[in-house]
Amino acid sequence: MIIDGRVLDICQSGFMEGKKLIPKFVLEELQHIADSSDILKRNRGRRGLDILNKMRKENLGIQIYEGDVDVQGVDTKLVKLSKELSAALVTNDYNLNKVAELQGIRVLNINELANAVKPVVLPGEELKVHVIKDGKEAGQGIGYLDDGTMIVVEGGRRHIGDSIDVQVTSVLQTIAGKMIFAKPGRS
Repeated sequence: MIIDGRVLDICQSGFMEGKKLIPKFVLEELQHIADSSDILKRNRGRRGLDILNKMRKENLGIQIYEGDVDVQGVDTKLVKLSKELSAALVTNDYNLNKVAELQGIRVLNINELANAVKPVVLPGEELKVHVIKDGKEAGQGIGYLDDGTMIVVEGGRRHIGDSIDVQVTSVLQTIAGKMIFAKPGRS
């Protein structure tokens, strides 16, 4: 969750108040990831450590929890510690979310928050989108809203690299999030 980066924005907004306990075993896991030989993992681990340092410097309520729990695995430890401390668990991990909920732990899921505040887009609305790549089907182009929502533009392939006006034709809600289908507008 810390590697995600959105937690910093959420804390800076004042949306998440109070103490944010970061267990020492989470810091150790981040350090392990930051020391990885895999460059992608290493960069993600370093970003997580940078985010925590920024949160600490901005006095966003970060406290390192020195205690440990007598179970194996970071996720299992987080669930047990949350239960012991009667603390809410902040995550973006779907499986950790479900396991914690099954054990009666209050979960604040960043993905659920992000989905809840995404703008509502309806068929017929017009948007401006920057088409950046090919879609799966022939002729499609793909762009994204500022919040990361994917827009599939029918006939958009020829507009790759351009910002164009599109008209929303349909919206599909999937487990992974929302997808918007559109066609080029009358430009």
